[in-house]
Amino acid sequence: MTGELVFDPSSRTMIYACGVSGSGTNYDRIYEGDPQKKHLVFSNVPGCKGMQKAWSYGVQAVSLDSSIYFREMWGLERAPRHGIERNSFDMAIMTLVEQTMGSQPDLICLAGYDLWIGDWMVSRYYPRILNVHPADATKYVGLGWIPTAKAILAGEKSVKSTVFFVDQSDDGGPILIQSASLPLSQWDNQLRDVRGFAEKTGSETLKDFREATEREGNNLYESLKMVSSEIQEILKTEGDWKIYPFAVHELIAKGRVALDGRTVYIDGMKMPPQGWQVDTYGFAHNIG
Repeated sequence: MTGELVFDPSSRTMIYACGVSGSGTNYDRIYEGDPQKKHLVFSNVPGCKGMQKAWSYGVQAVSLDSSIYFREMWGLERAPRHGIERNSFDMAIMTLVEQTMGSQPDLICLAGYDLWIGDWMVSRYYPRILNVHPADATKYVGLGWIPTAKAILAGEKSVKSTVFFVDQSDDGGPILIQSASLPLSQWDNQLRDVRGFAEKTGSETLKDFREATEREGNNLYESLKMVSSEIQEILKTEGDWKIYPFAVHELIAKGRVALDGRTVYIDGMKMPPQGWQVDTYGFAHNIG
């Protein structure tokens, strides 16, 4: 196979760690993909629902409260993403993870983990860290509903979600897989006024659109936010929750994924920059 395998299953079964900070719904889907696979859950929010779910499954979970850590260790309410403060927290929590597991995890899944990870963690584990983005990560960045809103204003006909390898960029790491496209046509009626106003004012970016609505004194920015949030929730179900478990258990754990620089290979086949396309391949067991 071209490139270096992310995980080689020839000698043992993959073990992984899942980072959670909230409800743990992404973790749920990953766990359900293979409940027998050994793993550990870690969190920067002790006692969050994601940790409670791990305990209910009989899974080990460790935590380190990031708000207390940064405030008491560094006197900060918010720690910068890059620098010794963030790296020290990552070192501390991953020491807990590795000591509890008895080894490094073969894969780290960020599943609603609400901290940006620092350079130390990327350097130590890359390319063994995965995250999911609620959009086509090659085009639309941002958190929550924002990427969907950007796609709408750009005139996209559909949206999709992305699982990618985490590097030191902002959600710009090599892409492993993108979900099936979710057509936006079913929201045409709800978006008619938004699209009409965007066209009338020449608003092609979210910033332009917000400023235009403020000048006009209308509530279309809130309308766009509401519809985008609704679309994001459906995309989570139809996109994130299908491709994340597949990426973990059917692709990486089975030794199907290799990287050569930023180029991803699956079953020996070179992937485009957008990664495996569910629209094209579905959830095939082999495409090579």
